[in-house]
Amino acid sequence: MRFKDRVTIVTGGGSGLGRVLAHRFAAEGAAVVVADVARERAVAVAEEIFDAGGDSLAQTTDVTDASEVKTMVEATRETFGPVDVLINNAAKATDADFLSLGEGIWDEDVAITLKGPFLCAQAVLPDMVKHGSGVIINISSVNALGYYGNEAYSAAKAGILSLTRSLAVLYGPSGIRVNAIAPGTLRTPAWEQRREKNPYVFERLTRWYPLGRVGEPDDVAGAALFLASDDAAWITGAVLPVDGGLTAGNMQMMEEMIKGQGDQTS
Repeated sequence: MRFKDRVTIVTGGGSGLGRVLAHRFAAEGAAVVVADVARERAVAVAEEIFDAGGDSLAQTTDVTDASEVKTMVEATRETFGPVDVLINNAAKATDADFLSLGEGIWDEDVAITLKGPFLCAQAVLPDMVKHGSGVIINISSVNALGYYGNEAYSAAKAGILSLTRSLAVLYGPSGIRVNAIAPGTLRTPAWEQRREKNPYVFERLTRWYPLGRVGEPDDVAGAALFLASDDAAWITGAVLPVDGGLTAGNMQMMEEMIKGQGDQTS
């Protein structure tokens, strides 16, 4: 078990990708703190981990509130000890036309998605520096690498990549590694509203992915387990796309280009 006797915090751990991350780290021996703004979700996942034989603690935490983040980290320390692994997963993406995107919505999306990782990293780093080790994994998105909509969310996810590099350089000498994962489309509850409007949305999206499918939370969890483990001991400041090949190139565009060349006449 790669994370036996290690303590992991997963923000946004009450559903979707966060829930799977919490379960996967617990299955590898970590004591997992499930942090979520919704208490009932955090408690449910923590209880699932406990029932499966793992160690867990639920924390109701608004990651945009420095005092709540501090309370979460203090509770973690009192229950399990200092944090070994922080996974900044909490985020918010609002579907709205850019010109109708209100200032309040922009601020909320950016606060949860970017300010949250800043506050959480700031809260755990003193203990990590003191002990000379630690791992921070920031869940970014392919939206940070190209345009895929959700302008506020995308801007915040791009900011996470800069924050990742900054912290990797600043705290590498203290034995702390900081990396980011950039997932593509994942089959999570966050897509339920779109699926209600279009039940075949995932099937339509698969044509853009070279591997022929959208992602599952376990695809990202596997990458996170690797980056947090000793197998990645010399990896820091990196961004790992977990996107089925989406950002590698566009097959549909290539086929259209070839078709267009064939249609040309001399």
